[in-house]
Amino acid sequence: QVQLVESGGGLVQAGGSLRLSCAASGTIFGGNVMGWYRQAPGKQRELVATITSGGTTNYADFVKGRFTISRDNAKNTVYLQMNSLKLEDTAVYYCNFRLGYRERWGQGTLVTVSS
Repeated sequence: QVQLVESGGGLVQAGGSLRLSCAASGTIFGGNVMGWYRQAPGKQRELVATITSGGTTNYADFVKGRFTISRDNAKNTVYLQMNSLKLEDTAVYYCNFRLGYRERWGQGTLVTVSS
């Protein structure tokens, strides 16, 4: 069973930067996709970015040019570098793992952007 543990959330001023990490444990197979999703207060969970085990990335339009997703397969860790943060980026950020029909979620880490 794959388990995901997020870290790196916290309080940051608008315009600032933050880097989230997600460490995966368990049996990790190739051909998987990992990603970051977020859920703001009163909103539905939405996709932020994904990255395949081969390094192919996909981003939501609202974070393109500001956020960068990356992964270190040797460490089984995926990262989300967040720059130029806005107030509306405030949310709980969740790490996601998918391999075919299998899917796992991390517990979430809170990112709060202040003015």
